[in-house]
Amino acid sequence: MNNDFISVTNGILEIINKWEIPLQNLSDDIITKRLNKQNRTIKQILGHLVDSASNNHQRMVRLQYNSDLAFPDYRQDNDRWIAIQNYQDSNWNNLIQLWKYFNLHIIHVIQNTDKDMLQNCWHDFEGTRVTLEQMIYGYLDHLNLHINEIKDLINK
Repeated sequence: MNNDFISVTNGILEIINKWEIPLQNLSDDIITKRLNKQNRTIKQILGHLVDSASNNHQRMVRLQYNSDLAFPDYRQDNDRWIAIQNYQDSNWNNLIQLWKYFNLHIIHVIQNTDKDMLQNCWHDFEGTRVTLEQMIYGYLDHLNLHINEIKDLINK
């Protein structure tokens, strides 16, 4: 097991443990009507976090057997992903559980990352090279960014 990322895996687990029950207790009005600056509801933000887990999972796994990865970036298509999957009308409890369990699996993947592969690179849609190590640390930052958006919408 790779313990180099203990702060990341503990951070992900802390977010899951802190937010699962409060998310389940939110009213339909709060999760479907309050909008962030990107015009997304809480349901759509959580759906985006599922997409983030899905895409980062693929990259984290693929970068352990590819030294240089050209794998699609979806940042420019985030709203398209949200719309196609219609997170706004998805079952809220199922979405929470999908987010939770996908992130628990991300923790497992990070804990088992091959240290020798941490400098393998993925290229984003702008051509920026991102190492596996940077991706792992950045994942928690991205998760925190959107959880804080959810927190702000709850307190709105």
